[in-house]
Amino acid sequence: MKVEIPMPKMGESIMEGTILKWHKKVGERIRKDEILFEISTDKVDSEIPSPVDGIVTALIADEGATLDVGKIVAYIESNENRVLDEVNSSSKKEVMVSGNMKKKISEEEMLITPSQQKIDIPMPKMGESVMEGTIIKWYKKPGEAVKLDEILFEISTDKVDTEVPSPVNGTLSEILVKEQETVEVGTIVARVFSTELLHQTEVQHENSIEAGQMHAVIGANSLPADALDEKEKESNRFYSPLVMNIAKKEKVSFDELEKIPGSGINKRVTKNDLLSYLQKREAHHISQVEPVDVQETHPFTANLVERMPMDNIRLKIMQHMIKSRDTSVHVSAMVEVDITKIYNFIKVNKERYQNQKGVKLTYMAFVSDAVIKSLKAFPVVNASIEGTTILQKRFINLGIAVALEPNGLIVPNIKNAHDKNIFELAKAITELAEKARTKKLSPDDVTNGTFSISNYGVFGTIFGTPIINQPEVAILGVGAVIKKPVVVEVDGMDTIAIKPIMNLAITHDHRLVDGMVGGKFLSFIKEKLERFDEKTDVNFELGS
Repeated sequence: MKVEIPMPKMGESIMEGTILKWHKKVGERIRKDEILFEISTDKVDSEIPSPVDGIVTALIADEGATLDVGKIVAYIESNENRVLDEVNSSSKKEVMVSGNMKKKISEEEMLITPSQQKIDIPMPKMGESVMEGTIIKWYKKPGEAVKLDEILFEISTDKVDTEVPSPVNGTLSEILVKEQETVEVGTIVARVFSTELLHQTEVQHENSIEAGQMHAVIGANSLPADALDEKEKESNRFYSPLVMNIAKKEKVSFDELEKIPGSGINKRVTKNDLLSYLQKREAHHISQVEPVDVQETHPFTANLVERMPMDNIRLKIMQHMIKSRDTSVHVSAMVEVDITKIYNFIKVNKERYQNQKGVKLTYMAFVSDAVIKSLKAFPVVNASIEGTTILQKRFINLGIAVALEPNGLIVPNIKNAHDKNIFELAKAITELAEKARTKKLSPDDVTNGTFSISNYGVFGTIFGTPIINQPEVAILGVGAVIKKPVVVEVDGMDTIAIKPIMNLAITHDHRLVDGMVGGKFLSFIKEKLERFDEKTDVNFELGS
């Protein structure tokens, strides 16, 4: 029988899609659930599987073509006794069976065969203290095929936002928890039908540990070279084929496209952004746009209040900060550190270090090394409080706060930092920051920390009083390095010298760490940084 393959509907507001690539040619055999073609919409790029075994008899739409949802794009000749129509919300559907008879079958009957089994997908546990999670986004719809390790949904907790993969190959049959709903760890959020021999207990175990990460977003270089012009290859922004086709049709230059503010994920330019720009261009008879800053995008207007719900990251940060404020008795202290020796060492070795070791040499590695030494000298600062019991940690998992665009924050940990030298710390800091910004952190990366460092100096801030990262009892704030005149003693006489100065601030929990210990801990760090000796403190070799 001839099976019609329509342009699928990828969301309630999505009315069209663009064919990115055909994976099969006319006359080729295709298996059920094997990828037939790829599409791009204004919301998502996706691979579309075949609903049946058969032979591709016709490809109606060319690659790059944009068609309305429901439009037939291909035909497959199949010998199967029944055809799986697109699964929708109805519990019963009409399908054709052998003998040209119609039969009412349930959605479950359509999705499962005797060799398949139903796999429950629970809300994963993302850390020891994490008891619930919020569904941010579903990447699959009921009835769609899902591959092993393919991203199924995205969640947010007070520790980390992460993408959760499917534990099996199969078909998503049910979504039990909607987007933006918060449920307890272990709650079943979806079910997948699978032919794989995988016991339910194994699935639950796999979901209780690391959640997988979505691969990097396809860059602009993956688009056809003639989509607009060669400049596209140099862009850091992603444009869907739909946006590119509209831009080409409306004669929007690539320079114009680069300057249009995007409202999509990662500031991606959506179809609506482009259409809105075209309307403004037509109204004002302009041929290009100038760079748009925040004030121009959101002009200040008298008596205008814009109400915006918090995103999940901001909501969790708010809750975490309030909890810290209401738990710990915050006390702060600050010192100025003359880092001339480290400043000169980095200046001389930075380029050579990058070329030979492949890691960027920054002040944070030296500060981290000094913090670790100080934690060993004052172990009470590396503890936590549980009721009236002190939990003294005999290991150091050093948290490094990482700012996330547009306004997020996360604190991944360098595990067993007490065993690492400055080189290894520098490498770990670089890797964690990259993983945080590309959403590749695992639950283990953000749990079980013992002490944290907040480097607000990277934004030019000189001094701050950071909030303690629970359940830790202290946090160090690192300010920007600035050159300033200071009084120094030379041959017994005071004189003025220009020195690179860094402000360090500690916030500690006065329930456990009082002013004396906090002051000594901070002074120890200051002394280690000011007395830096590359012959003894840098225990790795650089070539000549």
